[in-house]
Amino acid sequence: MIFKLLKVLPWIALGYVLGAQAGRARYEQIAAAAQKVKNSGPVQSGVAKAAEKAPVVAEAVKEKATTAAHAATDKLPGHGGGETGKHVAPEAGLNGTGS
Repeated sequence: MIFKLLKVLPWIALGYVLGAQAGRARYEQIAAAAQKVKNSGPVQSGVAKAAEKAPVVAEAVKEKATTAAHAATDKLPGHGGGETGKHVAPEAGLNGTGS
């Protein structure tokens, strides 16, 4: 059994090394193609447009999020309804003991 393993092991190692080299070469091909696309004119034009619009869109998102947060806060017990400073869990009674 061990003798068979010793005969096969070098072939497995050789297959691994050759496969790793082929995989590395393919990785280098893919990386070079991706770099070429990244540096192309149309992609760089799109990046520039996105960079110009990002602050405007971010401000709009910030405003919407702030409005939604205020609306959600107003729905919480003890907020917005004129009862400030009173925080009582809904399942607890008004005295906070549950009765």
